[in-house]
Amino acid sequence: MTPVSDSRSARFNLGLRWLRRNVLVAVGAVVVAFWLVIAPLAPVIAPFNPLQQNVRERLQPPGEIHRFGTDELGRDMFSRVLYGARITIPAGIAVIVVGSSLGVIIGAVAGYVGGRWDEILMRIAELFMAFPTIILAMAITAALGPDIRNAILALVIVWWPTYARVTRGLVLEVKSKEYVEGARAVGAPGTYILFRTILPNCISTAIVVATLDIGSAILTFAGLSFLGLGPDPSSPEWGRMVSIGIDFFDQWWMWLYPGLAIASLVMAFNFIGDGLRDILDPRLRKR
Repeated sequence: MTPVSDSRSARFNLGLRWLRRNVLVAVGAVVVAFWLVIAPLAPVIAPFNPLQQNVRERLQPPGEIHRFGTDELGRDMFSRVLYGARITIPAGIAVIVVGSSLGVIIGAVAGYVGGRWDEILMRIAELFMAFPTIILAMAITAALGPDIRNAILALVIVWWPTYARVTRGLVLEVKSKEYVEGARAVGAPGTYILFRTILPNCISTAIVVATLDIGSAILTFAGLSFLGLGPDPSSPEWGRMVSIGIDFFDQWWMWLYPGLAIASLVMAFNFIGDGLRDILDPRLRKR
């Protein structure tokens, strides 16, 4: 066996031992992988069209034909839960990807440039952070109009300040390090120092926060949909399905299955985030 193969085998065995010690991370990874596979395959797996109505079979409990029962319009709940993954998961991930990227860039610039720009950018961030996330997101979505794109945009607007504040603090800490001073001494441009020297040493914390936040973003997006500020009411979105199910509380399958789908994803991403924190940020590692 070559040295390269030995190295790969050692890393693989190390990864297996780490997963055995972190069972919850493995469980979270399996759950997330399950939903990421289900989402694109929903048209193949779902036995019915999620929008197809059959009033004669409305409010049917779970059975052989309709595994998760039917809703108030006779739509198959199993199909709607599967299709809901194609809406809720991309929305939550999009919020974090766009919001974290925007926040990291703004925070990095504020921390590195300092002075007036730092004051302006951080005061703007603090202005957004002064309001509860869901309340501000509701206000923005209501002003723009209930729509999936507007809901995502509203969540991006309220999410970026957290990453800006975290990144700014890390940049302020890292930019005084000796290797940064060395890069300045050899005449490296400011953009190179910021994006090639400083940010790579700060990004691990942002990744951990982002992984933990995906679950929160999914939950908040579902909350907006629950309040009628998300996708169209007929769309198979999990939060909206729970909202409708509350009106038919005796028909427990209408709110239970989409609620379990939301809960499973939120917990899975939290498990993964905790594991990444232990790996990428030793200062936060559990003892």
